[in-house]
Amino acid sequence: MKKRKLTGIFMSFFVAAGVLAGCNSSASSDGEGGTIKIGANLELSGGVASYGQSAKEGIELAIEEINKKGIDGKKLELVTVDNKSDAAEATSGALKLATQDKVSAMIGAATSTNTLAQVQIAQDNKIPLITPTATNATITYKDGKLNDYVFRTCFIDPFQGTVAANFATNNLKVKNAAVLIDSSSDYSKGLADAFKKAFKTNGGKIVAEEAYVAKDTDFHATLTRIKAENPDYVFLPGFYEEVGLIVKQAREIGLNVPFMGGDGWDSPKLVNIAGAKSLNNTYITNHYSSGDSDSKVQAFVSAFKAKYDNKSPDAFSALGYDTVYFLADAIKRAGSSEPQDIQKALAETDGLQLVSGKVKLDDHHDPIKAAVILEYVNGQQQYKTKVNP
Repeated sequence: MKKRKLTGIFMSFFVAAGVLAGCNSSASSDGEGGTIKIGANLELSGGVASYGQSAKEGIELAIEEINKKGIDGKKLELVTVDNKSDAAEATSGALKLATQDKVSAMIGAATSTNTLAQVQIAQDNKIPLITPTATNATITYKDGKLNDYVFRTCFIDPFQGTVAANFATNNLKVKNAAVLIDSSSDYSKGLADAFKKAFKTNGGKIVAEEAYVAKDTDFHATLTRIKAENPDYVFLPGFYEEVGLIVKQAREIGLNVPFMGGDGWDSPKLVNIAGAKSLNNTYITNHYSSGDSDSKVQAFVSAFKAKYDNKSPDAFSALGYDTVYFLADAIKRAGSSEPQDIQKALAETDGLQLVSGKVKLDDHHDPIKAAVILEYVNGQQQYKTKVNP
């Protein structure tokens, strides 16, 4: 009798322990119910906070939509860290998400430098890292080696720089160009290198090359040197804070030629800094346009405006949104929230239709997708054309 009682007690203990274990299961457990933790390491404060905040809005909208049905009975749980627009903070944030929060995957950062700071953490801990908007080519593939746990949902700098060069040559009929870069930015240098190579191949001439560093505020001397070389066009692949001041000061000294940049210009704050009039005759390459008539784009725009008080989503919001759906699709196909299973499914993505286009990954984990050209007219972005890879 005592033996039976003891057996019953032990059985009750193990059942209870099992229940407790189920209640405290990790984010990557494969049973029904529970949550799947995903990390977001974004620039929510600091010099390029507009990018991270926009991406976060898109991420949160996508999670809200996905969690209405869940993924095989689970909900996505977002764990967010603010990297403060700083590479060292991005590294420590990634380490926290990987080792303390035990996330199944990480999203971020918005910029190339802050994403590069996380790559080794992802590789060492074998946790997928997906950047929505960092375009530097070496993030996923460097020196002949694939960073197999790193992915992106945006196109890369060589494509973006080449598109800008071809648009300058073919559409704007530019013969002589100046290039002004942020020498502290991997993003800016990558776009500039691709632009110069393609523009020279097209028969164009680079008549001036100048540089600045992030946080500079007075560009008059630099712009005066550029103006003296009589360029037809200025390629300015920077971020919105400096770009806004540069364009404004260029117009003040009578440098009224077309300016063009990349997706780093895409912030609502750009118009406030530069002024709507100064931005006339400027262009950017970008990942999507809210003015695109595609039904998937318009459905996203409507949902975003409904959630965020009629605010129009920029490309960072669209790519943040797309990145969650890219990740959710991989989790669904993997039938698992284990990081290594997700990594394998992400790499096999082929033909997934997202807001920013249909995604097929190449051997470097970069999506093969189109770019759009936008023009600023009286402070508003106007859709010009779409360029296929």
